[in-house]
Amino acid sequence: MPTARLDHGQAVLPKNGALTTILGMANVYEDPRLAGVYQRGNEMPEASLRDWTHLIGSFTEHPTPAVVEIGAGTGMFCSAMARWLNPSAVVGIDASVPMLIQAHRFNSHPVVQYAVGTAEAVPTGSHLFDLALLSRVIHHLPDRARVAGELGRILRPGGVVVIRTTFRERLDALVYDYWPQLRALDEQRFPAESEVLDDFAAAGFTVRTVTSFARPVTASLRDYHARMTSQPQSKFTQLTAGEFQDGLRRLEIDAQDESLTRPVAVVERHDVAALSRA
Repeated sequence: MPTARLDHGQAVLPKNGALTTILGMANVYEDPRLAGVYQRGNEMPEASLRDWTHLIGSFTEHPTPAVVEIGAGTGMFCSAMARWLNPSAVVGIDASVPMLIQAHRFNSHPVVQYAVGTAEAVPTGSHLFDLALLSRVIHHLPDRARVAGELGRILRPGGVVVIRTTFRERLDALVYDYWPQLRALDEQRFPAESEVLDDFAAAGFTVRTVTSFARPVTASLRDYHARMTSQPQSKFTQLTAGEFQDGLRRLEIDAQDESLTRPVAVVERHDVAALSRA
């Protein structure tokens, strides 16, 4: 059985964090500011990360799965899956070199390899992986049919795609309470559940389950406010400076009103769709 590895001739980030390009690299999205704040602005408590990772891993029956994450960002889930899923290999793919540099900084692991690539052209051979994760990335992929076809290529028979997102009809994150403009914008950017499932069904995938899962992301509203000051999500680039500051002030007022002795954790919910390759 072939092992999960990167194709020769692809852009990879070796363990020292330097970028080596062999035969070229195309269309890498560069965002150094976002990459620099993304890890700290999107990390979650250890218990929450472990629970999410175990849920993701529960969709494969392979005892030592080969795993690929598409849109790995700074590698938070790549390193978590390496720690808790007993994988034979973990490959993290992202189009952003700055994000992958941060992945090496924060989430290096002996089992994990990071590489520059896109969901439409994953830089690996075929039929290599048992589990593919797309976490908070499906709304960045307009050609979902092509993505589904590419995932069908790299997954082994019976392999599973896990899509972690918030579908258009269930946009309920706390961020919308303070920046309501983002809800309207995300209603245009995020796909509906039926759209995603139909695209993957057309590529030969079968829906195993669609569920919701929620876990704390910060221990308090004060912590959440501190996180948001760095604008750690790409969606904030759609706001004017004034719109962002207005929302941040409202959030700060509520955070200051929070009890110091009995803070309330901020919980985020995501939809999870698991689909099997024939």
